[in-house]
Amino acid sequence: MKVAVFSTKAYDRKFLDKANETVGHELTYFEPHLNEHTATLANGFEVVCAFVNDQLGSQVLEILKAQGTELIALRSAGFNHVDLRRAGELGITVARVPAYSPHAVAEHALALILGLNRKTHRAYNRVREGNFSLEGLLGFDLYGKTVGVIGTGKIGSIFARIMFALGCRVVAYDPFPDKSLLGTVEYVALDEVYQVADIISLHCPLLPETEHMIDAAALEKMKPGVMLINTSRGRLVDTRAVINSLKSCRIAYLGLDVYEEEGELFFDDLSQEIIKDDIFMRLLTFPNVLITSHQGFFTEEALHAIADTTIANISAFATGQGTLHRVSAQKSA
Repeated sequence: MKVAVFSTKAYDRKFLDKANETVGHELTYFEPHLNEHTATLANGFEVVCAFVNDQLGSQVLEILKAQGTELIALRSAGFNHVDLRRAGELGITVARVPAYSPHAVAEHALALILGLNRKTHRAYNRVREGNFSLEGLLGFDLYGKTVGVIGTGKIGSIFARIMFALGCRVVAYDPFPDKSLLGTVEYVALDEVYQVADIISLHCPLLPETEHMIDAAALEKMKPGVMLINTSRGRLVDTRAVINSLKSCRIAYLGLDVYEEEGELFFDDLSQEIIKDDIFMRLLTFPNVLITSHQGFFTEEALHAIADTTIANISAFATGQGTLHRVSAQKSA
């Protein structure tokens, strides 16, 4: 099948080409993000392969449909950037990568915790400048601390086990508890997670009911000095409310691998440009904030799995054989 691949980097081409070697789909790579201005690049392509910051709202889907697109093959597990209802109405199939390497994201959440706690990033810069002072680098033992996990799906459950193995008490909230975690995790009400946890890590999907779940009211329930980690979806967090909590010292540590307005920032080199997002730039002024640019998934194992599943989805759609990881408005409701 003819496939238009958007938002591509060199690493995307490497892993997708490898996965496609024995299949032979016709892959054409486009560096720009997919939106209403770039959708015409996919004219004549049966398949559009999109990533997390591509825009697949009603207008874009209508353009793609008129140009002959039949399948949207997402290189991601999340699909909140797709208007699934409109895709269904237009007869466009949407497929995703339901799981690739949950260990990668869970381990990155731990990396953010350790980096913030032991201030590794600040120590690295100091030593390179010949400054060997320990002032301002004081951390704390993770052992014995209470870690709150919100969402215990594949990633959250792995993260919970990691923190339990480090000697932490782990409390969690999930509407659908994982029975295999009993004995490792104490499932409690969401408000109790907020109230008792020294560290809170978000591992839940972005849904209407979870958008801005970390708002001013939720932050008020947290312990003064809490560490907040988000490696899940940017819009789980109300950034303005978080900034106010950083200023009041309610939040003592903030680790983000995602940001609610990341679409215009992450995955691109903007080092020679003026970043116009004032809220994001305000976050960067805090010494107790550590931000990475959506790299939690970025391991060789994960990229292999993403590419393999993406190509397999396209092949399953083309042949009617194999597993097509289809997602629809009905299934996501």
